[in-house]
Amino acid sequence: MIDASQIREHQEVVGSDGGHVGRVDHVVGGEIELAKLDLGGGLKHHLIPVTWVDHVDDDAVHLTMTKDDAKARWREKH
Repeated sequence: MIDASQIREHQEVVGSDGGHVGRVDHVVGGEIELAKLDLGGGLKHHLIPVTWVDHVDDDAVHLTMTKDDAKARWREKH
């Protein structure tokens, strides 16, 4: 399991296909809140579970699913 403390603000979040999902705003509990001011995120806050993270490196948070799968399953913050 990924240590959520490895995830930093402003890191890019990418799907397993290398597609841009969004940018990290911050981690809240077991979820990553994506930045609102990101075209890839549709200019809305979205939440994705930390359990979707495959690994984290210096440049990005890499998900276990493709960009399209992540966007189909993410949760919009109200």
